[in-house]
Amino acid sequence: MKETEKKSDVVGFSLREMKDKYVGLDGSDLRKEYEHQLNMELLGRMIRATRKYRRLTQLELGERVGVGKAQISKWETSANNATVDTIVKLFSALGAEIGFSVQVSGERIELMENP
Repeated sequence: MKETEKKSDVVGFSLREMKDKYVGLDGSDLRKEYEHQLNMELLGRMIRATRKYRRLTQLELGERVGVGKAQISKWETSANNATVDTIVKLFSALGAEIGFSVQVSGERIELMENP
């Protein structure tokens, strides 16, 4: 901060405000696509982190799931083309518990899937 700039002169923006301004308003098609891509990237990272935690190679995980190493790599990079069944199968092969939650009328409903 410059000496002439006072703390009160600094303007801050929340992440939501930044997304509204640069991605699109909440609920817009562009914002929905952005959020979906972000969620898929995070899911891919979770697959990779869990695989590494289990000390498996992509090839070994692929063998457990019945796909090739290249497919595991694609899911770890971005799980866009993975169905819910595939995701359950992946985490089951990793010996990991996953959970899905749905919010209805302000109440959260959770489903835990055990391998």
